[in-house]
Amino acid sequence: MKGKINKVKNRITTLVTVLSMLACFALLSEAQAVSPAPDGCYPNFTTAEGCGALGSLTTGAGNTALGWQSLFLDTTGSFNTGVGGGALALNNADSNTAIGAAALLLNTTGTQNTAVGTDAMVFNDSGDSNTATGYFALMNNTSGGSNTAIGSDALTANTTGNNNTAVGNQALQNSQTTSDNVVIGTMAGSGITTANNNVIIGHHSGVHTVFGEESDRCFIDNISGAPVSAATAAIVMVDSDGRLGTVTTEGPSHRASSSKGIRRQAIPDAAKQAMLNQKIQSLRAIVTQQQTQIDTLTAQLKEQATQIQRASADLEMSKPAAKVVANKP
Repeated sequence: MKGKINKVKNRITTLVTVLSMLACFALLSEAQAVSPAPDGCYPNFTTAEGCGALGSLTTGAGNTALGWQSLFLDTTGSFNTGVGGGALALNNADSNTAIGAAALLLNTTGTQNTAVGTDAMVFNDSGDSNTATGYFALMNNTSGGSNTAIGSDALTANTTGNNNTAVGNQALQNSQTTSDNVVIGTMAGSGITTANNNVIIGHHSGVHTVFGEESDRCFIDNISGAPVSAATAAIVMVDSDGRLGTVTTEGPSHRASSSKGIRRQAIPDAAKQAMLNQKIQSLRAIVTQQQTQIDTLTAQLKEQATQIQRASADLEMSKPAAKVVANKP
């Protein structure tokens, strides 16, 4: 925590230094200045345009407010940018950026937030380090922190959830208090309401048809049931760190890249054995299937031979008995 505070202080010091350097340009001779001078230029590196914009400012520095009542109640907050009617109207914190009508409208103490879009993060109060880009993105967030929502209605219901990343229109749209989810795709994770730490790529709702809603799961759309080339298909493996691959190795390997940029890799003995075992199993399955077919044909032939024998016997029985004709003198 101490390191984070020091990092923030360093950033603020850097900003003050930069702004101080910019102030030096104001001391240049009037011959070099724009004439007439632009309006909205106020002390402490402040720019305000619009009815009530930065109307309560006292000691805050480096603020820019463009729009009706934007940053209206800010008194000591610094380095904020509010563009749009009501943007950051109640803010008195530092380093927030709101672009869009009512963006971060109700923010009071939340810092380092970026909201771009109409009503983006409109209800945020004390949440920090959030990024919302899109109409109604993170609209209902109040104290949740370190969330990223990109897309219309992305994470729109989130209130106190933390560390979520939602990319896509209506992504994670029904999640209110869940955390640590990463979803990419239109309506990705739209069914998540209680699960945490899920990864969803595609348009999957995040709710399994059998197991329902669970935490610590991964969904990737358009894989199940999709065909692959039989000539180049490979078994995909996963290790305990969640890393995917088609070969195994005991440690880091340094292999040269092919002309296409694809690293050519020697297949370890264990992987070769695994691939050989897989081929053997496939061959055994084929042999078993063929043997079953042979057994079926043999049974059918036996049945047909039995039927032929029965038909021959019936034919013999149906023949008329032989008659002896005696010659009379």
